Amino acid sequence: MTKVSRSRFSFFSMLIFILALAACNSEETSNEESTENSDVAKEENADDSVEESTDDSDTATEESADGEPAETEPKVTEFEPAFPGQTRAPAVVTETEVDVEVIVDGLGVSWGMEEFEPNRLLVTQRDEAELLIVNLEDGSVSEPIEGTPEVANGGQGGLLDVTIAPDFDDSRLVFLTFSQDVEGGTVTALGKGVLSEDEASLEDFEVIFQAEPAYDGDLHYGGRIIFDEEGNLFLTTGERSDVESRDRAQDLDAYLGKVIHITQDGEAVDTNPFIEDEDALDGIYSYGHRNIQGVDFHPETGDLWIVEFGPQAGDELNIVEPGNNYGWPIVSYGIEYTGELINDGISEHEAQGFIEPRYYWDPTSAPSGSSFYDNDAIPEWENNLFIGGLVSSYIARVVIEDDTIVGEERLLTDEGERFRDILVTEDGALIAATDGGKIYKISAAGE
Repeated sequence: MTKVSRSRFSFFSMLIFILALAACNSEETSNEESTENSDVAKEENADDSVEESTDDSDTATEESADGEPAETEPKVTEFEPAFPGQTRAPAVVTETEVDVEVIVDGLGVSWGMEEFEPNRLLVTQRDEAELLIVNLEDGSVSEPIEGTPEVANGGQGGLLDVTIAPDFDDSRLVFLTFSQDVEGGTVTALGKGVLSEDEASLEDFEVIFQAEPAYDGDLHYGGRIIFDEEGNLFLTTGERSDVESRDRAQDLDAYLGKVIHITQDGEAVDTNPFIEDEDALDGIYSYGHRNIQGVDFHPETGDLWIVEFGPQAGDELNIVEPGNNYGWPIVSYGIEYTGELINDGISEHEAQGFIEPRYYWDPTSAPSGSSFYDNDAIPEWENNLFIGGLVSSYIARVVIEDDTIVGEERLLTDEGERFRDILVTEDGALIAATDGGKIYKISAAGE
């Protein structure tokens, strides 16, 4: 294991104050140059710039001394938020002294993780379609587990997320999402298999759900999965990115751009909102999404929070409720990669009959895996949401009060990594996996 640092995630407050003054004195432009005219720019290409670190402070949950937001870059769009706190939350800092360690280096794109035993993780390798076991205590990595499905690993496709059944100790069931070749193109697929006692293979793996219709493309698969308290699964999907496909996020006869609620056998949960609608697919829980790559339940309220890619700017943080329409692609706080407006530039969701995001980012952060901190190892982090950033190359710590974002912190800004997935271990460590093949462990100093 390589020790990176043992300090607070902060610089002196004077540094951020000087940077803020400099930013204020420069002319703010209404548009920022796009990295590429494609979602590959957000999902696949690393941004050359690294965000400035947030400032230091005497308290972890208060604003910075000068009240500046965590985001210091100019906005890409001219849209205004629908309510206070919907974007550019005040910068906050972590007071607790923490250790940061690189537990593993040299992996591929580690898309999904799950702790199946204390300090032992199942980790997917997207491009190689491998499932590995990573030991956080000694940094060891297993040989690839046999029996994983064949995947379509072009573009953003491959082996995606992993989770375990609530009764894993007895059933040893492992669930995987992946992009699958089918007639007519590819789909986001969900399957399950039994982890053998020797942990060498997945036995009797079967596909239990396919997010049809198929589309001939290799972007926006979504693919995050999480179990609810009843032992049913939530699965997220993307709308496959292209102009020809993205309108299907609004269609109730397609599983594209949706949150889907199904049983462990892939059947629709019988309380789903459209179960009685003959023109709608039974598994749909919510719709009007773009590309959801982060999902978790709030530890106190039980609400399901998701993070999803916007286009250029307009990445969203939403609370998902059954039957709700979140507006994409009719409304957005982002713009096309070409700089053109989307649907004449309609941003306000509620006025159009859609659900406003609880928060959005401008410029983009390309938010990926997310996890609420449900542990008392670092008390000031309790109930905060941690989100991996791809283009932004940081982990966002989001402080939430009454469903409003009251603070944001950017962690590991100087690592230059694309943070793909986040989890919190049983003993309270924050684990982050990157596209660059690293597994980070962040824990209270001395633990």
